[in-house]
Amino acid sequence: MSPEFALVDANILVYSCYHDSEHHAASHALLERAQDENAGLCVAAQWLTEFYCVVTNPRRVSPPREPNEVLDTIETLLKLPGLTLVPTPADLPARWIRLTRRIAVRGADIFDVQLVATMLANDVTRIYTYNRPAFERFGEVKVLTP
Repeated sequence: MSPEFALVDANILVYSCYHDSEHHAASHALLERAQDENAGLCVAAQWLTEFYCVVTNPRRVSPPREPNEVLDTIETLLKLPGLTLVPTPADLPARWIRLTRRIAVRGADIFDVQLVATMLANDVTRIYTYNRPAFERFGEVKVLTP
């Protein structure tokens, strides 16, 4: 994968689904770029499960989405010509363990470490996210905001 690729964090997709979010317009516009096969955007399988988890959970969003609606959204996204699904590396646990030894995290922050490990295994060094602090601690990752 080319270093020009940028991974799209799950929070971008969440915001794109909720019109009343302050980040809706920018998130939606970023995902619209994926209509172009040269958009250079990518996602990880973890991203898809995080998105599903958030938007079907009434404690996280209002209103929550119905499971089949979310699955349809995911299938539609995966068909976009400018959005590539990066493979999960076979050595992912060893990769995130190494990163965690270097940048100690606790609790749910481990999911961000795992995402960075997946990115780096696929030579992706840029991420679009609204959660800048979670990713700025990794020197090898450039954090972008839509």
